[in-house]
Amino acid sequence: MNVGILGGTFDPVHNGHLILAEHARTQLALDIVLFVPAGEPWRKAHRTITPGEYRLAMLMLAITDHAQFGISDIELRHPGPTYTADTLETLAAERLDDEFYFIVGADALADLPTWHDPARIVKHAMLAVADRNGHELEAAIAAVPELAPRIVRFNMPPTQISSTEIRARVAAGDDISALVPAAVARYIAEHRLYTTA
Repeated sequence: MNVGILGGTFDPVHNGHLILAEHARTQLALDIVLFVPAGEPWRKAHRTITPGEYRLAMLMLAITDHAQFGISDIELRHPGPTYTADTLETLAAERLDDEFYFIVGADALADLPTWHDPARIVKHAMLAVADRNGHELEAAIAAVPELAPRIVRFNMPPTQISSTEIRARVAAGDDISALVPAAVARYIAEHRLYTTA
């Protein structure tokens, strides 16, 4: 199978994540896209992350109506900091017949050399890069020319949704119904997530 891997903190998951996953799935002929919520992301050690069980629950609600989306809790089960290279290596050992496509934006591609062991990332997965305007992607590829043979691109419409914005809106008491699936909005309200109280 061709398997897309979409990692992130998903704090919370939002419509932009789902749009990204669906565009990658259809354009790259992926059989499934696995969302992989981070356990203790080393690159976000400077801020508090919502406990994994809440983020996992929101993901489960978000993908309920998407038969070709799935979730792997591999990083949530891992003690300590989690690294994409380790996650992909473990998944590759578990799913020997699958081809992996690690889904990233052009901004993340340009930043990839600063990630933990990027050579091991591209050893286990093609880089499926969202091309929002062409220029950004070309600049990112120019920054990491040695990765060019491992890059496939797909088109992605610009989205202005971010988890940071959603958390701020909830804290301010603003409406988030246009930014997240309805079930996720209900879950956030019911569990009083992202409030300042």
